[in-house]
Amino acid sequence: MTSLPRPIAPSGLDYPYPERPGPGALVQVGPGVFWLRMPLPFALDHINLWLLEDGDGWTIVDTGINRDEVKALWQALFAGPMAGRAVKRVIVTHFHPDHMGLAGWLSRELAVPVWATQTEWLMATALYRDTDGKSSAQQVALYAQHGLDRTWLDTLDGRGNTYRKRISEPPGTYRRIVDGEELAIGAHRWQVLIGTGHAPEHACLWCAETGILISGDQILPRITPNVSLAAAEPDADPLSLFLGSLDRFAALPANTLVLPSHGYPFHGLHARISAIRDHHDDRLADILEACAMPRTAAEMVPLLFKRELDAHQIMFAMGESLSHLAHLAARGDLTRIAADDGVHRFGPAPDG
Repeated sequence: MTSLPRPIAPSGLDYPYPERPGPGALVQVGPGVFWLRMPLPFALDHINLWLLEDGDGWTIVDTGINRDEVKALWQALFAGPMAGRAVKRVIVTHFHPDHMGLAGWLSRELAVPVWATQTEWLMATALYRDTDGKSSAQQVALYAQHGLDRTWLDTLDGRGNTYRKRISEPPGTYRRIVDGEELAIGAHRWQVLIGTGHAPEHACLWCAETGILISGDQILPRITPNVSLAAAEPDADPLSLFLGSLDRFAALPANTLVLPSHGYPFHGLHARISAIRDHHDDRLADILEACAMPRTAAEMVPLLFKRELDAHQIMFAMGESLSHLAHLAARGDLTRIAADDGVHRFGPAPDG
């Protein structure tokens, strides 16, 4: 384990496991539940993964990104703390590359099935097979329509399909999991709870016997999950989906131990859900005030994100700006205006 000063939890939260696992190590956080971390090559520099004791074997929950250093850490785990027990399956919460990235590799290396919701497996498969970058070009075109400047557009266009570079080939077959299903894993049963908005069919796992929720990216202790408008669904309202799905988790007990994909395991689920709702309410209010005169999504980025952004982050920032504007338009608070220059702006909705 890596010994560090005890992290400061946000108001209303408690971190019962302040010592994070070091490379190739595990920290037990509940009956038959172990925490490990893998590095990410981004500003958000880690992902939490979970091992569940499964009888005489293991179930892996999420996989890390497709990089040689992450594969090497998995090999060290197989030879070290995981030795003597075979992996039985890999459960993936959603299609994003830090979660799905090595699912195919682990499936082939260990000859085990991948379990996932249908939409997340289909998303991963479709994006991996996009060899000519049509999906990324479509996203760049959406951002152009919403005012992103040419320098950023050229940078993003030059990157191509970064998703394909960050995951191993998804398995050709998988085991579908569905909302409400109970999975028998070792001595415990875990219920699949679906969250939406951050990903289309994000699987969280709830164990009522132990009071543990594996929340993936749906509920995080310090940051809010990115909720982006996707080019493939330009008329959607993903923020409404995300906020609505929080109701499912607010119904869980107050003393739930939340195991998030980033940050530290925490108690304080209800306080965190309230803080996430307040955060989005504040953002919506700021945008509504700023759009007293018609504004583009690109003009909202510096309002919502005060720090300097890189090419990876500008994608999230534009998607987040668009999702908030789309939500305000869906509520009837703003209206979308298509100007003669082809750029869309959002301004006050007509009275009545």
